[in-house]
Amino acid sequence: MTTSTLGVGILGAGPVTQAIHLPTLARLRDLFHVARIMDVEPEVAESVASRVGASWTTSMADLLADENVQIVVICSPHQFHAEQVIAACRAGKKAVLCEKPFAMSQTEAEEIAAVSRETGVPIIVGAMHTFDPGWLAARANWGNLVQTAHTIRYSIVLPPNPRFEDFATEVITRPVWPKQDRRNPDVAAGMIRGGIMGLAIHDLPLVRAFCPDFGDVEVLSCEVPDPSGYLVNLRVGDRRVQLYGVNTQSWEPEWYFEAISDDASVRIDFTPSYVQAGSATAVLRRGTETEVYGPYPYNGYEAEWRFLADLARGEAEPLDVTGLIHDLTFALEIADKASIAVREATLRELRASKEEATV
Repeated sequence: MTTSTLGVGILGAGPVTQAIHLPTLARLRDLFHVARIMDVEPEVAESVASRVGASWTTSMADLLADENVQIVVICSPHQFHAEQVIAACRAGKKAVLCEKPFAMSQTEAEEIAAVSRETGVPIIVGAMHTFDPGWLAARANWGNLVQTAHTIRYSIVLPPNPRFEDFATEVITRPVWPKQDRRNPDVAAGMIRGGIMGLAIHDLPLVRAFCPDFGDVEVLSCEVPDPSGYLVNLRVGDRRVQLYGVNTQSWEPEWYFEAISDDASVRIDFTPSYVQAGSATAVLRRGTETEVYGPYPYNGYEAEWRFLADLARGEAEPLDVTGLIHDLTFALEIADKASIAVREATLRELRASKEEATV
């Protein structure tokens, strides 16, 4: 650790901090050092901080007052993101990285944008695949595919996170989620909303890149697969979009994004986040011609941290906060409409079941 590196303060020391961000920062010691870690559980904060030689606290105010902290990373529960992003900006830090979603409503997002513009503190949201070299190479070479694509598919099939987290590090205080009854309309609606805002949101900015009419969203069908996740078919403007995410006990993961037109397509296969296995591989097809980009040596998490260093040093242009608001608005609209659709579908199934039982 040297004074020439940027000091990082992390709010929230859960599995994402332990298994993703700290291993990523360990490979970027020429750019960063972890200065302080905050968690509301003192034993968690102390244990995780001790791994990287950082100080620890249970107070956000203490972390933000620390002059050694120049970059703030927000890995706390979703409901605290907006308040903490705003506080970090007000504290005059050099840059803020917030895990997605960075707000829970458009009102919160607009308030964050206003504070970022007022203070001049740049913000990035941890949608890591938007920084992935495989995605960026595809975007630079796909020509007019955004204008011509008619079908977008985005699929995530993953084993439970702990399997990958344990590859990365020894995680402490892992949350335990109770089993939920998908037959309950309110539970099903909550599972769909949670799946979209917790998992699908990773790559909804990629979907939005291919959906210029992102304000025109219709849910065509929606269901909760077993044991949990989402399967949502959408019409977004004149495009057809399918979102699929499920946690299974299968050993083989799958995480891909696909956009298809009449005469071209792109498929981007991403590596699982926790195993630090390099970038995505993108395959572009035009007629009989195929172009392959990647894999590159590092993934989107490392790329977003490198960009964060450039922002903090004034060597990169800040992202347009309006774009981040649009990404959030798109995700919220899909989550709201899908949760309504699955509640109504589950209610219909319950009524039909009761009618059959009385015959």
